[in-house]
Amino acid sequence: MAPTPGQEDSMSTHRKFDEALAALKTKVVAMGQVAQTMIQESMKSLVDRDAKLIQSVLSNEDRLDKYQVEIDDEAIRLMAIQAPVAMDLRFILMVARINTEVERIGDLCVNVCESVQLLLAEPPLKPLVDLPKMAETAKRMVEESLQAFHESSTEKALQVIKKDDEVDALNDQIFRELLTYMMTDPRNISRALALILTARNLERIADHATNIAEEVVYLVKGEDIRHQHPQGEAVKLHGR
Repeated sequence: MAPTPGQEDSMSTHRKFDEALAALKTKVVAMGQVAQTMIQESMKSLVDRDAKLIQSVLSNEDRLDKYQVEIDDEAIRLMAIQAPVAMDLRFILMVARINTEVERIGDLCVNVCESVQLLLAEPPLKPLVDLPKMAETAKRMVEESLQAFHESSTEKALQVIKKDDEVDALNDQIFRELLTYMMTDPRNISRALALILTARNLERIADHATNIAEEVVYLVKGEDIRHQHPQGEAVKLHGR
């Protein structure tokens, strides 16, 4: 039996809505790729002592801000004209939250660059070993959290959450080492503090990646797992 004109209109509207949701997901992932580039370039500017990369990070922040506005506007538009329910509503709400998390990651990369500007004005305090590791892990967490979002994969999301402990451990290690530098010679204090602040910003980037992963779990399973995974313990989901 052929669909009536009214049914055809309804099917067409639903198809267009699904396409709009898919486009929204694609835009969030693209925004995340910009944030990943910002993480990489902000750390490379420190390791290579390359001030030019700082400007690239700032330019990408403008791109990130533009993405944020576009995604928010589209999410609001879809909620207004479609009045989504159940899974579709949850998806749009999660997009809005993830959008905010990614934008904050960009802000933290700018914070890193502010510390780099201070550090480039003085000789290097020490060889950089743990900070690049920390940046790479945080970047990978952002990448994998957005892959989990794109693929609706709770398995990948939970792997991201587990990696947060690695970043926290590196942050603690860096702090202890730099504290020793400050105690040894007060002339090291300004540079050591700038490096400590850099590590702190990287740790916060990893926290935002963890938040994205938690949003993915909520999107797919409908379970809010925030604050439910003590350090060193895996997250267990009902039905897994």
